[in-house]
Amino acid sequence: MPSLPAWPSRAVGRLLVVLLALLAAQGGTGVDAVTAARSEATTTTTPAHTATPDRLRYDVTLRGNADGSRWTGRQRVSFRNSSDRPLREMYVRLWGNGVDRCGTPGAPPPVEVSRVSGGTAGRLSVNCTALRIALPKPLARGERAVVAFDVSIAVPERNNRFGRDGAFRFLGNALPVPAVHDAKGWHLDPYVSTGESFYALAGDFRVAIDHPRTLKVPATGRTWTRPAKPGRSLTLSVAHQVRDFAWAAGPFSTATETTPSGVRVRSYWAPGTNAEGVRLTRQDGAAAVDRFGEEFGRYPYGEIDLVMTSGFGGGMEYPGLVLLGTTEEGSAVVHEVAHQWWYGIVGNDEYGAPWLDESFAQYANARFYGWETRDCWSEVEWPSDETALANSMAYWAGHPGEYHFLYTAGPCALADLERTLGADTMARLLKQYARDHWYGVSSTAEFKKAAQSVTGKDLNPFWKLHRIR
Repeated sequence: MPSLPAWPSRAVGRLLVVLLALLAAQGGTGVDAVTAARSEATTTTTPAHTATPDRLRYDVTLRGNADGSRWTGRQRVSFRNSSDRPLREMYVRLWGNGVDRCGTPGAPPPVEVSRVSGGTAGRLSVNCTALRIALPKPLARGERAVVAFDVSIAVPERNNRFGRDGAFRFLGNALPVPAVHDAKGWHLDPYVSTGESFYALAGDFRVAIDHPRTLKVPATGRTWTRPAKPGRSLTLSVAHQVRDFAWAAGPFSTATETTPSGVRVRSYWAPGTNAEGVRLTRQDGAAAVDRFGEEFGRYPYGEIDLVMTSGFGGGMEYPGLVLLGTTEEGSAVVHEVAHQWWYGIVGNDEYGAPWLDESFAQYANARFYGWETRDCWSEVEWPSDETALANSMAYWAGHPGEYHFLYTAGPCALADLERTLGADTMARLLKQYARDHWYGVSSTAEFKKAAQSVTGKDLNPFWKLHRIR
């Protein structure tokens, strides 16, 4: 096992918060003209194997029971085939079934889909996390189709990204989302508890959540809450160009502030959460969203929700919403906010190349806190020749004791790249790279090519040394 980087004690504390987040994971109403132009730029070139289905539009209605532990509703997904090849089927990923798989007799899986329209549903596969839907006729390039289905969601009795903590419910990865098809075929990777399996294309969500008035419901997107039937409220959310939709429910305390750049930061915390930790999280979260907006491109969603409890282990990121275990030391909020860019805005196959979000987010985290990274690479000791930063989750899930390299060696490698290129050049590289992949999908090969394009130095020895293959 390698030593941790020689960072200050406060920095190491922050790093440990993020590593705890890793362990815990185991068990506007519109976009501005510039952002819209970026979105179009990522979708106008359509090679035969381009990622599809894209231009996703979700319309969802949900109704929660008295304590927010069960949700039922209807989900409609409109999509386009952007590939040159006809699309004869699509797959929906039910990631909420990842831990429980297909359930047990008398205890069905947490997420169930029924009454499918717009196609013919097959049998659940990949441990009940994938549902094939055969389309009525082949969908040609540029054509759109719609599938819809009823969805039933039972929140598991575990403290997890999809789970509960006392009276508080977390619904991360609860809504089904379409799988991605690209040059590798359909991405039907298995669920992993260490890290993430989630690979999704950006889309627009319109979600109406009917819930008891006693529950606050933070959610992805810009949200408004209004009275509904007696004793109930309706929370409406609109989210443009996001890869997933998450929400929480519970008797939270709340506060709202607006950053200097105009981002609305809504904080939600459970009673009993350390007051100083809440203050630090709100302070650092608001500062981070503006800081990263300057470094990587303006935050496009208008609002971000920080959901804090003392019992949640670590942190978990979703578009416009982060779940945070919060103590007197604060939380992993800066790392999770960085994920709004590295995974959220600049997408990647989180199963195939998790370093592209975890290492980049932790590098941003280190820069935010001003950690000293000059000598941290010298302390990296690889446990075997197979260990490499660009490994997939298939490797890391089989070597969970090595997964921390994405949080330690990964940001150290990027810090070394900064020293190799120069700080100003690295800053320009990341900002341009984010712009070029805004709402799109990144890959290791594309990042290496982009880095090589900004320098006359041969970077091949660098990639070899840092095991970015």
